[in-house]
Amino acid sequence: MTIQPSLAHRIPERALIVTSRLDIPDLLRRKRDGEPLDGEALRAFGEGVANGEVEDAQIGAFLMAVFLRGMSDREQADLTLAMRDSGSVMRWDDLPGPALDKHSTGGVGDLVSLVLAPLVAACGGFVPMISGRGLGHTGGTLDKLESIPGFDVNLAPQRFDAVVRECGFALAGQGPDLAPADRRLYAVRDVTATVECQPLIVSSILSKKLCEGLDGLVMDIKIGNGAIMTDPARARALGQALCDVAAQAGLACTALLTDMHQPLASSAGNALEVAEALRFLRGEAVNHRLRTVTLALAGELLQTGGLAANGDDARDKLESALSSGEAAERFGRVVAAQGGPGDLLDRPEQYLATAPVQREVLAPGAGRLERIDTRAVGRLVQVLGGGRFRASDAIDPAVGLTSLAALGDRFEAGAPLGIVHAASDEDADRVAQALLDALTFNEDM
Repeated sequence: MTIQPSLAHRIPERALIVTSRLDIPDLLRRKRDGEPLDGEALRAFGEGVANGEVEDAQIGAFLMAVFLRGMSDREQADLTLAMRDSGSVMRWDDLPGPALDKHSTGGVGDLVSLVLAPLVAACGGFVPMISGRGLGHTGGTLDKLESIPGFDVNLAPQRFDAVVRECGFALAGQGPDLAPADRRLYAVRDVTATVECQPLIVSSILSKKLCEGLDGLVMDIKIGNGAIMTDPARARALGQALCDVAAQAGLACTALLTDMHQPLASSAGNALEVAEALRFLRGEAVNHRLRTVTLALAGELLQTGGLAANGDDARDKLESALSSGEAAERFGRVVAAQGGPGDLLDRPEQYLATAPVQREVLAPGAGRLERIDTRAVGRLVQVLGGGRFRASDAIDPAVGLTSLAALGDRFEAGAPLGIVHAASDEDADRVAQALLDALTFNEDM
């Protein structure tokens, strides 16, 4: 597993610039011709996007100009701040600890947010985590949380603030008042072939995180065949750009590069990942890859927030939060505070949905697991109904995969490779065969 932290950047937050009304066609011409845009122009552009004065056609022209011409670090920082300031910004000046958060570029079986937030809160941090839904083959934290009966991810600002203060963290979706310019830009990016543009990725991610009023951020940049960004060089460049732009925007940030050549957890699917997160927090048997990545990311946050002197100190504090049960207790409090059952930790089987069909997938022969098509595994969760192909698709929280084999594992013929949780026998049969097709064995036994 590759985990390479970059240095945290710490600079004072710069003063905001009061801007005047902008000639949008002139801004588009300047960007089209490769001229740099100043903070005043980008702030006015962000205001116009948020209030509707900038039309979709003009947004599309801007996005394509940025895609073709790029942006300097200064421009990216100014665009990020403009998008942040298009809506409200949380303030945590009176908290007794630092406001911290993480962001992942997405993967399969990536349930880190569910366990990292209570861990950091148990160590004295406060985590106002704004999360998203599943995107393509990658799972979404909000979809996982909504598999808990009653859990409300659409908190009003006042309630979100109260839960963070009472419990140490909250997990919710992006409300209409947070970075509204980003919401419009993101929607147009999706239909203008500009989704993969690095400056736009950087500004979109950081604008939402800056809205949280953070003291520190850690980025989990996934690399591998299950990641959105499969090229290591591009992933490294994205991580560096995020840290550099965050520094210019006044936010201390580190980025870790983590492996996604196989599912991170042993399960993939909404209620199934929540169940695995509960086992992790209760100190039961847990996937070592998940543990390594979670403790590395949480450790970076403790150090960035001044809650740990070094990596060893951070790990000791996190291990104590797990073994003492404090992290698990924090998670239970947040579930109850956000409308879920108060005894979820004690009786998860009573609340988390289970699929009517559970089909074990068996090894066709002896060998060692050499490769996993992780993107294909993520798509199988979609096929089962645990992800969306269209925004309007309903989610089945019970379906997915568990007990997934790991790279390097050796098997005899007939040994279990995983379990398919499906709504029907037909779905189970189809996905069981597809899971076998996604695994490559070296028959060296």
